[in-house]
Formats: sequence, structure tokens, C-alpha cells
Amino acid sequence: MRTRRAAEGDWPAIWPVWEAVVAEGETCMWAPGTDERSARGLWMLPAPAHVLVMEVEDGPGSTRIVATALLTPSQPGLGDHVALAQLLVDPTVVNFGGGAFGPGGYGTDLASSRGIGRAAAEGMVDYAADLGYRAMQLNSVVAANTRLVALWRSLAFRVIGTLPAAYRHPWHGDVDLYVMHRFLPPGNPAPRVLA
Repeated sequence: MRTRRAAEGDWPAIWPVWEAVVAEGETCMWAPGTDERSARGLWMLPAPAHVLVMEVEDGPGSTRIVATALLTPSQPGLGDHVALAQLLVDPTVVNFGGGAFGPGGYGTDLASSRGIGRAAAEGMVDYAADLGYRAMQLNSVVAANTRLVALWRSLAFRVIGTLPAAYRHPWHGDVDLYVMHRFLPPGNPAPRVLA
């Protein structure tokens, strides 16, 4: 899997991933049914934000975007060394929730052998470290999504706060959201083109 900064021309390939994840209503705060123009405005943010894409080979000389991430400074000024991160992985290649896999499809692992979700998360963390961020926070991890919580914990994130009943889950009703955090190792910015 290759992680790189997204270009404006990547939006047509990002949009189906964004739309599918948000439509599930199980991992993101945005309203299912968000239109494409609004979605683009929410995701394709200007600097200092970094929109990333994670792509895999999809045949000879072809790649496919299977995930996208958004990194922004958590706070301005003296808090800009902490990345606020969001990751969306194409639900057709990995199951972090229900949607196509049925209501509450947590625990079904159709793609673990390929490791796409883990590789995308690791790519996002590494990219943030290479940008010079020293820590990363995830502001809204749905507590009922135990599969996703377990992934973040396996990558050294820990729950630092709980927002009680802050997420209107389509099958479980109002569930908690976790704020998760981890420190990042020093990055290696030299070899990566960050344009």
C-alpha cells in the first residue's frame, strides 16, 4: 500500500470511499446522504490540512484508492504539534462496521488477511510523524465499534476521554464516543515528497 498526499484530481476516486463510509452511519459523524459538493468541502481542506490517499495495485499499471485520511493541527499555535486525524477505509475491502455486512456486523473479518485497514492506519500515523507531528488524537471513535477500537488500541492509541451517548448509531441507539491519543515517534521527512 502506498500513502501519499491527495491532489485535487483524486476527489473522483475519494468520493466513493467517503460516501460509502458515511452512508453506513457507523463510524463517522457526518450525516448519511451528505451530497458530494458538501462532502468535498468537509474533506478537501486547504493547508495546513493534509488529505491523504492510500492506494493499492489494481492490475498492471493501475492503482485503486482504498482509504483516505485527513490530518489537521488539533489546535492552532502552541497546540499545532498534535495531529487531529480521521481515516476512512473503503467498506468493500474491510469491515469496520455493519453497512454492506449487515447491521452491527462488527467482528466479521473479511479482509484481515489483506490487512488493508491496519496498513491504512499505519500509513496515516507514519505520514503524520513525517510531517513533524509529535502526537495524534482521534476525536470521535464510536465505542460500540469494538473492531475499530481494537485496531486503534493495537496501534498504541489509548482512550483519554469518553463522550457519553454522543453518537446516534443506526442500530444501537445513542452510544459513547471515545477520544483516543498516542504519541508519535520522530518522523523521517527527507525522503517523502509532501507537496
